[in-house]
Amino acid sequence: MKYLGSKTIETDRLILKAQTMEEQKYLWSVLMIPDVNRYYLTVPKKYAEKLKDWNKQEDYYKEDMKHANDLDVFRWSVFLKDTGECIGRVSCHEAKSEDYEIDDQSIRGVGWYIDPKYKGHGYGNEAAQAMMDYMFNECEIEGIKTGAAIQNPASWMIMEKFGFVRLDKTKMVEYTYVDEPVEDYQYYLTKEMYFENKNCLKR
Repeated sequence: MKYLGSKTIETDRLILKAQTMEEQKYLWSVLMIPDVNRYYLTVPKKYAEKLKDWNKQEDYYKEDMKHANDLDVFRWSVFLKDTGECIGRVSCHEAKSEDYEIDDQSIRGVGWYIDPKYKGHGYGNEAAQAMMDYMFNECEIEGIKTGAAIQNPASWMIMEKFGFVRLDKTKMVEYTYVDEPVEDYQYYLTKEMYFENKNCLKR
C-alpha cells in the first residue's frame, strides 16, 4: 500500500480533513454520548471513567494530534461544506488492532461516527464512501476487515450496503461501556468487491 496520510477529501456536501486539536473536545463530547460509544469504543474498561473526564483526556489528545499529519495515519474530522461545522470522524487503521492474526498493512480496519443530531441525512455513508474510495484507489489497500455488534443493525446494514461480505464466524468483543462481552458479525471487503458493488448501486 501507499502511505499518503490523511489528505483533504471533498464530497458533494462534506470536507474530510486531517484532525487538529481545535475540534477534539467536540469530537470527544460526541464520543461520550452513550448511543455513539456503546458499540464503538473498545478501550479497556479500566480506563472507562478516565475517558469521561476531558481534563484527564486533553493531554492524550494533544499528544495524538502531533502525529495527525504523519503519512501512516489515516484519520479525518468530517465537516459540513456549507457551514464548516464539524460533525464526526472517520478512520482507517491497521486491521491488526482488531484481529491479531492479521499482520498485513494493506488489510485495514475502518471506523466512523457522526454526531446524532446530524443523523438521517446520509452524512455517515458519504464520509465513509469518500474515505474508502481514497484508501482503495490512492493508497492501494487490498482489503478491509471489520466487525459490528449483532445488536447494532444500523452499523452492519451500512457495511452490507457497501458490499462487505459477512463471514461465517462471529467474535465476542469487550466494549468499554457494555457490561458483558458482545457478539459481533465479522466482515471482509476487497477493492474489487467494493467497486463492483458501487457500480451496481449506480445502475
